[in-house]
Amino acid sequence: MKTKFIILVIALISLSCKEQTEAVKKEGDVAIIHAKEQVDQTTYTSYGEKITAQNLMAVAGVKEEYKNLKKGDTATVKFKAPIDAVCKSKGCWMRLDLGDEEEVFVKFKDYAFFVPTDAAGEAIVEGKAFVEETSIQEQQHLALDAGMSADDIAAITAPKRELKLMATGVLMEK
Repeated sequence: MKTKFIILVIALISLSCKEQTEAVKKEGDVAIIHAKEQVDQTTYTSYGEKITAQNLMAVAGVKEEYKNLKKGDTATVKFKAPIDAVCKSKGCWMRLDLGDEEEVFVKFKDYAFFVPTDAAGEAIVEGKAFVEETSIQEQQHLALDAGMSADDIAAITAPKRELKLMATGVLMEK
């Protein structure tokens, strides 16, 4: 426990007072740090509602938020992650890599905006995180949109619990 406390103190020293208050979330006897990343706003193209590239949650914090969600729960998140896939038909969804073979499936609020179908690199997203079971049919439809082979699509045979995000805004690297 002493080691965790020392690590927490060192991490908090590097944050401003306001960020310290926002960065620590108590869970029992363990404090979880949601470190915030600052990035240059001018290197991004905006889609959807205007969001900033400031005060991003660390991917570890995002993963922790998803881990604590039950069906029907939501959490507001804003983070930066590599783009794994984008809808090749019209850019109406994308998948972001959280590492450790975890992805977040991102759709866009009210179907009001899309991202480029050839999007690559990293994206910053802000919106409501939730978990949902995706049916076989929906997975196959999305696999077709992603340009997967017929064999890969046919291999989808079971529903899947997925991490999802209804994004209100997206920033993509120029």
